[in-house]
Amino acid sequence: MALLATALLRRPQVIFFDVNETLLDMTPLKLAVNTAFGNQAAFSQWFGLLLQHSLVATVTDQYFAFATIADAALDMAAHMLQAKPLSHAEKHALTALLTQLPPHPDVPAGLRQLRAAGYRLMAFTNSAVPALAEQLRYAELTDYFEQQLSVDAVQRYKPHLATYRYATEQAGVAPAHALLVAAHGWDVAGALAAGLDAAFIARPGQTLYPLAPPPTYQAPTLLALAEQLA
Repeated sequence: MALLATALLRRPQVIFFDVNETLLDMTPLKLAVNTAFGNQAAFSQWFGLLLQHSLVATVTDQYFAFATIADAALDMAAHMLQAKPLSHAEKHALTALLTQLPPHPDVPAGLRQLRAAGYRLMAFTNSAVPALAEQLRYAELTDYFEQQLSVDAVQRYKPHLATYRYATEQAGVAPAHALLVAAHGWDVAGALAAGLDAAFIARPGQTLYPLAPPPTYQAPTLLALAEQLA
């Protein structure tokens, strides 16, 4: 029955990929942030603050670059962890690591399989366009993507519905003919609310949002998802 249900799902005309944690392994950054603060909870504290306050900016009709919020979140994390504040140079070194992350091991093979199956692939992130380009270049993923899209264009952060509509407009497809792939429950929830299909990649430590509809697809790795779609 599961195979039949998958076969009956509509084939997306374009697939959008979240980047941080979905495609890229943030372990090097996690270790660096934890080391900088001398606290094994530091990365989770900092990254949670970064995502939270990107949404604060969005709902209060303000916009700051993702890296600017990341810098501010490091100050907030230091205060909340009762740790010594980091210097400007230390913060810059940490945020620079966002553009020096390796892909998860399953990602290149998964992307190759999806490309071979004829899917249009686009990267879609909260990071700024120059940072996204650096990330994909460092991870050697650039050539897999038809377009590199950032929320900068609409000055709203995911999961604001306008961000997904912008992405589908850039791809020239209706939301119903697009699929978002993400390792974050909030991103999956946003895409579904905007009318897209959504696939959840169950990276370690990530979970779905229980109050949102279930994802269209779910898989432990991108390669496993590609096998479902192909």
